[in-house]
Amino acid sequence: MSITRSIRTPIMHRTVEANGFVFVGGTIADDTSVSMAEQTRNILGKITGYLKEAGSDASRIVSASIFVTDLSKKKEMDAVWTEFFGDNLPARATVGVADLGGSALIEVVVTALKG
Repeated sequence: MSITRSIRTPIMHRTVEANGFVFVGGTIADDTSVSMAEQTRNILGKITGYLKEAGSDASRIVSASIFVTDLSKKKEMDAVWTEFFGDNLPARATVGVADLGGSALIEVVVTALKG
């Protein structure tokens, strides 16, 4: 099994490809001063770009883990999420956390099929 790592940051690779899957590490919004909805849109756009670079796309996302600092804003995230994925919703877990660092309200991790 080959492993391909891409988009290195100081502490991780943004994507890792292995055994027909693309794993996208935790992604937060570029501008964390905006609403939950805007942060979610930005994150999904970034993930789309990472997947494209890895030879996949958002329609091939099979699983997502979402970490949010304020579960009372989850409905905002859900609205953007369902608009983005339509009928191709991946399996998902949403977890409330105390802090994501800075003012980030949401962090998303996804696994997609390659190709």
